[in-house]
Amino acid sequence: MPMLDAYIPDGALPATVEKELLATLTDILLRHEGADPADPAARSLAWVFLHRPTAVFVAGEPAGEPRYRIVASVPQGQFDDERRQAMVEAVTNAVLDAEAGTYERDPRRVWVFANEIPDGTWGGGGRIATLADIAGFVMGDLEKGRAYADRRLAGRR
Repeated sequence: MPMLDAYIPDGALPATVEKELLATLTDILLRHEGADPADPAARSLAWVFLHRPTAVFVAGEPAGEPRYRIVASVPQGQFDDERRQAMVEAVTNAVLDAEAGTYERDPRRVWVFANEIPDGTWGGGGRIATLADIAGFVMGDLEKGRAYADRRLAGRR
């Protein structure tokens, strides 16, 4: 159940390119969360909120080139150091690829925050959804979801 907050400055990318980027970011986050990006159940839980800053300042001055802020939030247990690093790298590259050479390819213009929401604090549909609940929904089997969550959360509680 990844949630993505994408801060893309107004006018930084053409609308069609931006739409493709948001779909690509969804796939990246699902894959690095451990889900199949082609799975309709997993995709139904992947939401992207597009934020449109009208201005970004660096050192108190308007930025000369676009700056991007991507906040990926997933249930606790979905990231480990390897998944987190791979996701940050893939998101950064996807954003810079979307620019298609319009600006200097500088990964320091892309900030990615990989947040894990503590198990038992993710709320949706008027109730708390644990990792076991979410995994069980995606897998179509509550027992398999519970076993998956137990493995992913082992040693984290």
